[in-house]
Formats: sequence, C-alpha cells, structure tokens
Amino acid sequence: MVTTIAETLAIKGEELEAALARISAPTGDQGGISFGKRVGEGTSMAVDRISLVAAHERLQVMLADVRRAQAKLIEGDYGKCDRCRAGIPPERLEALPWATLCVGCAGRR
Repeated sequence: MVTTIAETLAIKGEELEAALARISAPTGDQGGISFGKRVGEGTSMAVDRISLVAAHERLQVMLADVRRAQAKLIEGDYGKCDRCRAGIPPERLEALPWATLCVGCAGRR
C-alpha cells in the first residue's frame, strides 16, 4: 500500500495525539510521594513521573514538527529547511517525513 506524504503526516499526527492523551490521562493516584532515607516506591514513582514528563515534551515537539510539515506541504515549501531554506535531502524526508530542518540545522536545534 502506497501512502502519500499528506496521509503519512496525518497518521503520524493522530498517533502522537493519542500518545499524548494516554500520557496526560489521570493515573488515579493522589499524587503524594514521600521520600525517606531508603530508595523505595516514592522514589520509583518520582522517576516514572519525570520520565513521563520528558516523553510528553518529546511527543509535543514531534507533533509540532508534524503540524509544521503539513503546513509546509500546503504552502508548497515541503522539503525546504525552515532555518537555512536549503533543500532537505530526500533520504531524510523518507526516514523522517515530518523533518522541517536539514541535518545541519537540526544538529543546532
């Protein structure tokens, strides 16, 4: 099955929105974490929450990139770097269809 870039971006956007909704959903615990001298459940819960916050932030950045790539597709700028305006290599776009920066500019992000 061959999908267009627009379809690929739409699917990825939906996947990211679903993942963000799952991470953002209330867990049911009261949020109280207690810490003592020993590493225990409170420490484990805190580490889990920090990991979820980091994952949430990464997903938000990726979703913003997907939305920007969709806008660029509509504008006719898809495949051009947002920063330096150079063409993004086809190999990069194939691997990462929501890339809005060339490799050089992405490395400086």
